[in-house]
Amino acid sequence: MITTQDQQLLSQKGISEKQIHQQLECFKNGFPYLKLEAAASIERGIIVLKEEEQNAYLDIWEDYRKEDKAIYKFVPASGAASRMFKDLFEFLSAEYNTPTTKFEKDFFSNISLFAFYDNLNECCLENEKEDIPTLIEKGKYKAIVMNLLDKVGLGYGSLPKGLLKFHNYETDSRTPVEEHLVEGALYSSAEGNKVHVHFTVSPEHRTLFEELINKKRDLYTAKYGVEYDITFSEQKASTDTIAADMNNEPFRDGDKLLFRPGGHGALIENLNDLNADIVFIKNIDNVVPDCLKPDTVLYKKLIAGVLVELQRKTFEYLQLLDSGKYTQDQIQEIIRFVQQKLFCRNPQIKEMEDAELVLYLKKKLNRPMRVCGMVKNVGEPGGGPFLAYNEDGTISLQILESSQIDMEDPQKKEMFEKGTHFNPVDLVCAIKDYKGNKFNLTNYVDRNTGFISFKSKNGRELKALELPGLWNGAMSDWSTVFVEVPLSTFNPVKTVNDLLRPEHQEA
Repeated sequence: MITTQDQQLLSQKGISEKQIHQQLECFKNGFPYLKLEAAASIERGIIVLKEEEQNAYLDIWEDYRKEDKAIYKFVPASGAASRMFKDLFEFLSAEYNTPTTKFEKDFFSNISLFAFYDNLNECCLENEKEDIPTLIEKGKYKAIVMNLLDKVGLGYGSLPKGLLKFHNYETDSRTPVEEHLVEGALYSSAEGNKVHVHFTVSPEHRTLFEELINKKRDLYTAKYGVEYDITFSEQKASTDTIAADMNNEPFRDGDKLLFRPGGHGALIENLNDLNADIVFIKNIDNVVPDCLKPDTVLYKKLIAGVLVELQRKTFEYLQLLDSGKYTQDQIQEIIRFVQQKLFCRNPQIKEMEDAELVLYLKKKLNRPMRVCGMVKNVGEPGGGPFLAYNEDGTISLQILESSQIDMEDPQKKEMFEKGTHFNPVDLVCAIKDYKGNKFNLTNYVDRNTGFISFKSKNGRELKALELPGLWNGAMSDWSTVFVEVPLSTFNPVKTVNDLLRPEHQEA
């Protein structure tokens, strides 16, 4: 039953009653597993670029950057760093006071190696009247952690990852936000040395991001000789999803409906708002110091070159189909392109009449396109590349999470577990059509690929609904191509101790 108060809340958020009913149906019915054909591999769907091909694609990208095109870096940066410090929060609430677990021992043994050490030491001096070595000597370990995590100190426990100091340099230290500005200068600057970087942030932290940018922009402008256009957006209230109780009825906190953020899939709306030709997408925490950036920069340029060349050929074929002046040989050439270069296959294609075939080819060519880097699977968490069936019966490349796969089916489970590659969230996207118009990206989302998780509120269990993931179901109906990239381009920071890895220490 939707009350007058509920209607006012829905109106404020821009959510319709119809959406609420649809979401409640999702809780009742769940989401279907995707039908898989195979895990993608080098033999099936993952391209490995030879040296001569690399040179050609680098040239293609460098030529494209000289054109009058809008090239963006899109960085999801709203995630809180609290999970990075899960082990340290547990240490604070533990009954013991000295480092006991391996994680705790590693943290304190190497504490001087963290880029935030000097700032943390200043906080300890101010709040505890003693420096870190003295506090350690006196066994006051928890005081150090409090000064790191709590707002009386650095407040890292409640800040987003993008604002934490990750890397030390000779004269300074850098946050992930700054590392992304540097990356933008190195591979995504366009005509006139313009660098567009767009961060999605949470409302409560937006001011902090803006302050950091205002403080650092001139430094990187001078260092790299570029002009930065840095913009921000927040996840839209209209993408929040209703929470449900265990009976799949709307969950109420008192008499008020409870909504939750719809997950990173909601950011397809933010991406859709960009007036861009090409967009690089990469997670905020996947950055390295300058000395290790060459591989990252090289492969970003390579996958962008692959995208530009595929888009050029796609536009050429669409214009040919529009003209109506094509031969049967040309139609066969386009079919081969869709199957062999865009990795989209239709088992029914031989049964199609000519007019139906042309409409099918137009539909598969005229849609957003992405080229995704894939790294070899070494046990890191991440979605996997698969060949999956689509609603229209076609088979194409998709990035899937385990929740989209029927793990009760031994064959499917084996596909997932024995996959040779995984997705490090390393995408470059083309989001305008062959006539120069922006695609409406929300039209290409597979709404059947959401996810239900179990949470609690004030001690009461609830069900939460996550929208189709940004690089999963939200891009399901895009032309998708996978290119193998080296593991050196994937350096996520999931826990604070990941910053002790060699790749984050070699400044």
